[in-house]
Amino acid sequence: MKKKTKWPVIIGAAFITLFIAVMVYSSSGNDLYRAEVCVTFEGRTVCRNAAATTKLEAERIGASTACTDLTSGMTALMQCEQNSPRQVTWKQ
Repeated sequence: MKKKTKWPVIIGAAFITLFIAVMVYSSSGNDLYRAEVCVTFEGRTVCRNAAATTKLEAERIGASTACTDLTSGMTALMQCEQNSPRQVTWKQ
């Protein structure tokens, strides 16, 4: 390999390695609290799994994901997220 093309390849490989390491590190700490959140809206019930660093955030993520599947518009989505009865089952 020529000397001029050697350094860009090394720098590119180092960047890719660093990027992968940051992605693994940032996604490894999100499973402190895991829950299955069931949401009932307009007579339909959907359950979704969620994980987060706090219980409140895990419940919110689960409810938001379930509401996304239950609704078809922004107004209905906001109503579902704010007013729906929900059941939360915490997992270990």
